[in-house]
Amino acid sequence: MSFIAENWTLVALVITSGAMLLWPALTSGGGQAGVNANEAVRLMNREKAVIVDVCSADEYGAGHIAGAKNIPLDRLNDDLPGQVKNKSLPLVLVCATGARSGRAVATARKLGYEKVFSLTGGLSAWRTANLPLDKA
Repeated sequence: MSFIAENWTLVALVITSGAMLLWPALTSGGGQAGVNANEAVRLMNREKAVIVDVCSADEYGAGHIAGAKNIPLDRLNDDLPGQVKNKSLPLVLVCATGARSGRAVATARKLGYEKVFSLTGGLSAWRTANLPLDKA
């Protein structure tokens, strides 16, 4: 017990590090399925996956995956059912870095979509994989 009292800064550092490691799993709705850029392309080509960009309209206009539907994260709950009616098709959610799309997975699952994925790394990973973007 005296070790903890004398080294409270080290104990605080360990607790903080552990919390930072667990934070992504806790904030993404837990158990979210992530796909990399190549897996997303495979889902698009073989399983007719629907790509939904959850960025703002300005971010979407600056660059997005070809054929992606733009539904900002704050409108997802209201607009997704009207835009994507077939809930059995794979749904790949995309944002700039993967953080917002990770949160959007939980929303889509609550709405009854069966196969929901987040693009790991977002559009940054898409660019890194040298895949094309459309600009509007």
